[in-house]
Amino acid sequence: MQAAIYGLSGPELTADERAFFRDADPAGYILFARNCVDRTQVRSLTDALRDIHPRPDLPILIDQEGGRVARMKPPEWPVFPCGEAFDRLYQCAPSSAIEAARMNSRALALVLSEVGVNVDCLPVLDVRQPGASDIVGDRAMGDNPMQVSALGRAVLDGLASAGVIAVVKHMPGHGRALVDSHKELPLVSATEEELEIDLEPFERLRNAPMGMVAHILFMAWDKDRPSSLSPTIIQSIIRDRIGFDGFLMSDDIGMEALSGTPGERAAATVAAGCDVALHCSGTMEEMVSVASAVQALSADGEARLARAMASTLLDEDGPNLAEATAKRDALLALA
Repeated sequence: MQAAIYGLSGPELTADERAFFRDADPAGYILFARNCVDRTQVRSLTDALRDIHPRPDLPILIDQEGGRVARMKPPEWPVFPCGEAFDRLYQCAPSSAIEAARMNSRALALVLSEVGVNVDCLPVLDVRQPGASDIVGDRAMGDNPMQVSALGRAVLDGLASAGVIAVVKHMPGHGRALVDSHKELPLVSATEEELEIDLEPFERLRNAPMGMVAHILFMAWDKDRPSSLSPTIIQSIIRDRIGFDGFLMSDDIGMEALSGTPGERAAATVAAGCDVALHCSGTMEEMVSVASAVQALSADGEARLARAMASTLLDEDGPNLAEATAKRDALLALA
């Protein structure tokens, strides 16, 4: 099994993709809007991916947060609220906000499960900071780490209740970035003491099944390498200080925060301690570069992946999609 997760070029697998994925045997896949047309098509696509591999627990990821980050879009799929909606409700009714977040995430997971997607890159545990780039912005669930932790736990539980694995992001915290890491490398000059705020939600939810590492230069921890390429940050901060022992992936290595070829970026993230490199573009030439540079998933990585994929607490008797969204909407109306 290769230490990489790949995107796909379109709504159907091409012959070249089938051959490449069969040979590469990546750890998993990630879907984007270009891959999602309607329910029947997405289910056919995820079934086709599983036909390539003998693994029944093959992870197929998506970024379906709600708000402006949604790969499965209306009118085919329902609109889900962004993180800020639960932040607003929390200010007047914390318990209601937690239940609304849980119901919303269960509804999200039911939509994903229907089409064969079993991993959602959610919750966003970044603590919003004043003056930061709006790349996080309304995706965040607040500026208080305890509140973000409480809502994040509800998201984890809601996804798991419908059989979907969560990915906490963006470790060790994206809330202070002054620029968009899709376009350039953010530099965070906060002190170690100040960064305790950013770490707190990840520490409280350290037992999450999967995590994603941001491309950010934290001067307090490593002045030379962004977090996704830093053995110091991945081992000393994420693994040791936070205590996270889940399956760990980089953020998309195609983002302009990083430099070098796709293969060089992928190899560097895995060498730094990520279990897998996340490559999202679906461009075959780039995927070949990644495949030539990364090794097989480590034994520890395989064990973490297996634990993650077995971590859901499926509640088949829980509320269905209509019931969950109705309860969520009634609670959000209290804000």
